[in-house]
This record gives sequence, C-alpha cells and structure tokens, in this order.
Amino acid sequence: MGVLLVLMALAAGVGSWFAFTSWLPADVDRYRDYTAASPCPERPARQAVEDCVRTVTFTVEDVRLGRQKKNDKKVTLSGAPFWNGTVSFGDTDPLLPELSRGDQVTGTVWRGTVTMLTKGELRQNTSGAPRDEPQMVAAIGTSSGLLAILALAFGTARLAGRPDRKYVAWKPYGKRLVITLASATFAVGLPLVWLGVPWWLTPVGISAVVACGTVLIYRWDTPSGRLRAPVRTHS
Repeated sequence: MGVLLVLMALAAGVGSWFAFTSWLPADVDRYRDYTAASPCPERPARQAVEDCVRTVTFTVEDVRLGRQKKNDKKVTLSGAPFWNGTVSFGDTDPLLPELSRGDQVTGTVWRGTVTMLTKGELRQNTSGAPRDEPQMVAAIGTSSGLLAILALAFGTARLAGRPDRKYVAWKPYGKRLVITLASATFAVGLPLVWLGVPWWLTPVGISAVVACGTVLIYRWDTPSGRLRAPVRTHS
C-alpha cells in the first residue's frame, strides 16, 4: 500500500507540474491571442487556419439539445468553404433552442475553430472558444499538488513502519482529507472564476482551506480537540 501511495504521489505531482507549466500558460496565451486578433480581410478564405477572426455564413443541418445524453449539445453546420461539421456547446441557452434545420447562422472562426454562432440578437460561444478561466486550471493544478503531498506523506509513513500509523490510515483520516481537498477545489475555484480574480490567488485560497481542514480533522480526534462533558462532583 505504501508503494502504491508513493506512485500515486508521483502521478499527481506530474499532473500538477503539467497544469502550471503547460496547460495554464497555453490557455492564457490562447485567450490573449484571440481577444487581440484583428478581423480578416474582406476576401474569400484561402485556408482553414488563419490568425485573424473571420465571420462566415453557415446552414444548420442538425441540432442536438442533449435530451438523451447530457453532453450531447451540438450543432452540425454546412455551406462554408471550410469549417463545416459538428460544433459542441457547454449549454443549450440562449441560442440552441432557437435553431432549426435550414437556418442561416453567422459563425465566428479563429485559427480553424468555430468559436461562436450568432442568429439575430442571439449569440453563444462554442466549447472550442478560448475562455478567460485560468482560475479553474490553477485549482486543478493545486489540488493535484496537494494530493501528491498527501499521498507521499501517507506512503512514506507506511513504508517506514512508524508507530503512529493510525494517523495515516485511509479511515478516517485519509478519506476526510481527500473529501476536504475535493471540496476546497470546487468551493474556492468556482467562485474565483465567477469573480474573475487573478489566478494566482487560487492556490493560496485552496491551500489555506485545506490546511485549516487538516488541523481540524486531526485535532478532532485528540483529547484536547474534543468537547468534553462537564465533570460532576458530589459534595
């Protein structure tokens, strides 16, 4: 079990390293490039991938609203020189319920990806649109790093055969710590995305919550941490 935990720590550490060194910078750069991109020249596209932003007229061939499969929110497009096919969406509103087969829609295309569809006053980003949400990537990277620390501490303690191994047992401590870590990831990460705060505050917030939770978890099972019933004295 100790070896398995150490291997888990290694995998989680690699995941954290990837999130902060590759995934997060790539997302930040991609969103910055997208918002800074200028409109394409008023001439027919000669290639599918362009660094400029192009508006294209598509014909709707099919609309899926995810009624049978939750993640199956898609629109199939045709009629353009490139970029035809199926695009996915994270939600149905506000545009998808208003689309029908044969409708003409305006698509926004950047670097070969359809990033937005527009019909009249309604517009909706596709799943492929760059997003300014580095906080969630930072939350995933932070939770992976903290999971690596947790698994390494539990694994090395078990391999060393320490006498206080009960404090590195899955029940109750390991389970409680993992639940605390998962809860902190979403409880801190999602509000920070909504508030749009700097992404580097995410590791600070999650680490603080997990640290406080760890102290409370271990203090609860110590005599000094529990509430004691009052001792009655008889006169």
